Amino acid sequence: MQDILDGRNASKHRRVKHDFAFSGLIACGHCGCSVVGEIKKQRYIYYHCTGYKGKCDEPYVREEVLEEKFTARLGRLAFDGEILDWVRDALHECHADERREHEAAIERLRAEYDRLQNRIHAAYVDKLDGTIDAAFYEKISGEWQAEQDRCLRDIERHQGADRSYLEEGVRLIELAQNAQRLFERQAAREKRRLLNFLVSNCSWRDGELTVTLRQPFDLIAEATAIDAKRKAAGGVSNYLSVNWLRGQDSNLRHGG
Repeated sequence: MQDILDGRNASKHRRVKHDFAFSGLIACGHCGCSVVGEIKKQRYIYYHCTGYKGKCDEPYVREEVLEEKFTARLGRLAFDGEILDWVRDALHECHADERREHEAAIERLRAEYDRLQNRIHAAYVDKLDGTIDAAFYEKISGEWQAEQDRCLRDIERHQGADRSYLEEGVRLIELAQNAQRLFERQAAREKRRLLNFLVSNCSWRDGELTVTLRQPFDLIAEATAIDAKRKAAGGVSNYLSVNWLRGQDSNLRHGG
């Protein structure tokens, strides 16, 4: 999980005088300006709107309050062990479909490569027979060889995607499962890195934190909430489905 975070946020670090956990992550819900941290009395950390658009009515808020809000929000990603096992099984089923798609694409690309190779061979025979001149042969064979190189690159890409899909998918789901625990025990910089990975947008207005999660974490949170409601009502936990996971395959791959 750590290298996922490293890969997503490697370019986002910059030197600051103090590592405020949430500076730059939250927009003011009143005016849209950034909410930034500030130390008061040399020990207390408060956050406030920058007020770049003019005086803002949003009051200062203690860092501990924001931390409690984020902790509660990340807690919505957690599901019990039974559901986690079920999601892993469903992901394996999705991976079988994913693998078939990659294998079919690789087969088409290899057929295209062979077709181009046959063209190059036929053109070479034509050059030997004097049907086409050497300059024309070099031109068209160069174009076809460039297409062959593209086929090989695409084959390698499909092979790499097939290898990484299942591993990265499981790791992202486990990250969602452990997000709250990881957040609670990390230092300020690591908290910010984790939130950068999980969260796309945040706003603070009138004491309320609004958080928009990135995919697929937003749908994990939605599914977990629905699952909890069904269990509370005595229903069967069946919202998390293979079809839902299949729809998220591009988001579960690294770099999606």
